[in-house]
Amino acid sequence: MTKPAYETILLKLSGEALMGQSEYGINFETASFIVNEVKSVVDLGVRVGIVVGGGNIFRGMQGTAEKMDRVSADYMGMLATVINSLALQDGLEKVGIPTRVQTSIEMRQIAEPFIRRRAMRHLEKNRVVIFAAGTGNPYFTTDTAATLRGTEINAEVILKATKVDGVYTSDPVVNKDAVKFDNITYLDVINRGLKVMDSTAISMCMDNKIPIIVFDIFGEGNMKKVVLGEKVGTIVEG
Repeated sequence: MTKPAYETILLKLSGEALMGQSEYGINFETASFIVNEVKSVVDLGVRVGIVVGGGNIFRGMQGTAEKMDRVSADYMGMLATVINSLALQDGLEKVGIPTRVQTSIEMRQIAEPFIRRRAMRHLEKNRVVIFAAGTGNPYFTTDTAATLRGTEINAEVILKATKVDGVYTSDPVVNKDAVKFDNITYLDVINRGLKVMDSTAISMCMDNKIPIIVFDIFGEGNMKKVVLGEKVGTIVEG
């Protein structure tokens, strides 16, 4: 297939994906690889929104965070996502892709505030829009932010980029006998307690009938294959 199966997608990246082999922070070779994967999809004419986590920065302080007020710790995590979003923006613009960062917490000197209509207009102009600072509320994960923003921009699919090639019955790194699912329902993910996304995010996708495709972001060309409709990873749907 040469025609994309989707016109608008929401890519959910974990902050840890940007670490590469480092213990924390951003590995720019890894970030460059991810940027080129995104570029291969943008070049097909697909509209791309991105939500990135902050675990590569924030988890380095997890021992401190456990002793903190949960709300304060969550806001620190939101700020970590902004750092990652600016790094992705820089990488995308260096390969010629116009990009905008929109934040749920206003910080106008470095990014636009999230305004849905403005985000839609950017996407119409083939700009990649990176949604930072989660939902702007504590107690909500970036998984939930991804499904929320995906719903708001009318994304046809949520692409959950991970380090494994799909959803398994258990952690394939720990359990070599784990079995991979090609397809699984939202309810099965919740009932089995599979760590695809948190239950709020899964429920939002189920309510809005948005499929989730879990795939290995580090398989070269995987993201493009997913967008072209090839069978890569695991599809979570109703």
